[in-house]
Amino acid sequence: ASLAEEHWEALQVLLKAPSKDGVRQLCRDCHSTSAVGCARLIASTCSSLSITTEEADQLIRALNWLTRHVVFRSLNSAEEILAVFPETFHQNLKNLLTKIILQHMPSWRQEAEGAQVSLPRLVDMDWRVDIKTSSDSIHRMAVPTCLLQMKIQEDPSLCGNEPVMSSVTVEMSKETLDTMLDGLGRIRDQLSAVANK
Repeated sequence: ASLAEEHWEALQVLLKAPSKDGVRQLCRDCHSTSAVGCARLIASTCSSLSITTEEADQLIRALNWLTRHVVFRSLNSAEEILAVFPETFHQNLKNLLTKIILQHMPSWRQEAEGAQVSLPRLVDMDWRVDIKTSSDSIHRMAVPTCLLQMKIQEDPSLCGNEPVMSSVTVEMSKETLDTMLDGLGRIRDQLSAVANK
C-alpha cells in the first residue's frame, strides 16, 4: 500500500520543526507501535511544531507508516527510500527523512524482529506408561497407554512480556503413539533433508 496524498501533505508539516534534531526525535518517537493515538506524543508534537491536534495526529500516523513501510520492505539504500516519496515532495525534507531512516534502520529492524509473534515453545516433556487395571468393559482391562506431559511457554509479547507456562497432558494408545512417532520421523527426515541442502 502506498501513502495517501493527505499523508504526504501531513509530512510537509515537518518543515515547521525548529531543528533537524527535532525531526530526528519525532521520527524515533513515531516509529513505535504505541505512537499512533498517543495523547502525550500528540500534545508534545502540537507544542513543538505549533500545529493543531488533528495535524499532529496525521503527522504521527504518516511518520509511523513511512518508517514501518521502509523497514518492512527492507529498503536499505538512500535511492530505494527516496523512490518511496512523490516527486513533488520537498527535496530537503525528503533527504533529511531518508538520512534519519537509514540511521535508525538497524535498530528498527532489530525491534521488528523482536516483536514478531511466535508460536508457543516446547520447554519440557515427560512421559510414562500406565496400564489400566479396571474398566467398565472387559476388553479395556490391562491395556497399556502412554501419558505424555508437555510444558509449553507462550509467546511473551502476547501475555504482557511475562512468560506464561502451561502444561498439556495427552493420553495415547499404542496405535496413536505409533502414528505420532511415524509422523515425527517424517518431520525429522524432511528437516534433515532441508538442512543438508
